[in-house]
Amino acid sequence: MSFFELQHTDKNCAARAGIMHTDHGDIATPVFMPVGTQASVKTLDSSDLTNLGAQIILGNTYHLHLRPGEDLIDNAGGLHKFMNWDKPILTDSGGFQVFSLGLQKKTQGKHISPLPRGSEEGVAVDCDANNEVRNDGKPPTPASQARALRAGLNPSLERRGDNARLVSIDEDGVTFRSHIDGSEHRFTAESAIDIQHKLGADIIMAFDECTPDNADEKYVHEAMERTHRWAERSLVEHKRLSGNLPLTKGEREGVAEALTVNRNRRQTTPARLASESVAGRPTPPWKGGDNNKPYRQFIFGIIQGANYEKLRKKSAKYISSLDFDGIAIGGESIGYNMSATKKILDWVYPIIPENKPHYAMGVGLSPADLLVTIEHGADMFDCVGPTRLARHGMLFVKDTSPATPPTSSWKEEDVSSPSAREEELATRGGSGSRHRINITNAKFEKDFSPIDKNCSCSTCQNYTRAYIHHLFNAQEMSAMRLASIHNLHFMIDLMAQAREAILEDRFAELLKKWTP
Repeated sequence: MSFFELQHTDKNCAARAGIMHTDHGDIATPVFMPVGTQASVKTLDSSDLTNLGAQIILGNTYHLHLRPGEDLIDNAGGLHKFMNWDKPILTDSGGFQVFSLGLQKKTQGKHISPLPRGSEEGVAVDCDANNEVRNDGKPPTPASQARALRAGLNPSLERRGDNARLVSIDEDGVTFRSHIDGSEHRFTAESAIDIQHKLGADIIMAFDECTPDNADEKYVHEAMERTHRWAERSLVEHKRLSGNLPLTKGEREGVAEALTVNRNRRQTTPARLASESVAGRPTPPWKGGDNNKPYRQFIFGIIQGANYEKLRKKSAKYISSLDFDGIAIGGESIGYNMSATKKILDWVYPIIPENKPHYAMGVGLSPADLLVTIEHGADMFDCVGPTRLARHGMLFVKDTSPATPPTSSWKEEDVSSPSAREEELATRGGSGSRHRINITNAKFEKDFSPIDKNCSCSTCQNYTRAYIHHLFNAQEMSAMRLASIHNLHFMIDLMAQAREAILEDRFAELLKKWTP
């Protein structure tokens, strides 16, 4: 049985329904993945997720590496046992979080000194009164951008001054400072895969560089090519670990060198080389700490190229040529700029293999966003938006009457980082407000109706808007839990509706009900 089974494509659009087969259970697509950043979907436990009907959750390699550490999780029997979740798990590569460090303004009570060029030393110092990272940077100049490129830095981050050097990029990988305590860490393609194997997720991701939308084309091209080389190395390392090959560190470096030589000589392909490295050897499944429940791990490659059509198509062609089990579409735009998301999906959809799952990373700030992305051929989605919005009192509804307008002239593209965009969405309304209400508004004080009259979640079945409003005003922890249950149920149920509509060739009807 193959990993992915495509069951049906809607006759009127690119919307697809399929099944991913993993050893922790089948996943019916399209599917939304709740984000369990640090081995926990915030405010919820595993029984809540089971009751919500979640099929798969996402864990974050960057955060789990920093705390509690992959070795501890491995010794506990893998992430499933560690967090008491017996269904599939996907872990990202950590690349998105690492490359977002240079855009962050705050740390957890510490100022983090930059990574000095040519040095591996650094210190954490006290924050100022506003808990803001000191930034002495000036607007970028051509010279500063050139220096950034020579130093392996993203020139689009140079405008943030020394804070940009929280991340230092080179051909082999990335050196970065922990946002927690300022300690220095390093990710390479190999180490990112090693960490994910120790975490024991069912689906893992190749290491990639996520470039900001406003980066210039020259740098995006260089970063994309680097992502491709890291994809090759990620795939080789995954195959090595899956095949339990007795390669030493030196032999591993030899594989990487061979990849470079062969690529330059155009004598073979990385996929072929990787396959040859495990030829004739059985490929045992990953085993947890107690070796009682062995299971397989699948790996996805990631398409980059920012908002440049030529680069996106080139990346799609190359990543699709490698022996990945699934194809992901990454980048800052995906999920945060829906007009760009649709364009990018339209560019790459004719290129990526039909018989592999398509993962649009970071989509889910609005229910309608999921449907629009499905229309363009995506099968999988993740986003912290639903739970983050819930914790701010922003609750999904089929529609608002009248629509809740944004409270400012803010636009998504004006905010410097994805996390900042989410905060703005939570506090100011932003795009997608047609399908959510702010339960903290005074008008809900005496509203004894459910959050959404058509919702079957336990929150809507047992509590009123007035009660949820009261809990938020009283700053009760239960407010965030009940709100998170509602928002995640809303998204998961919508995916079930979408799947049914696709199988019956009426997805366009469903989409029309949700989009203007």
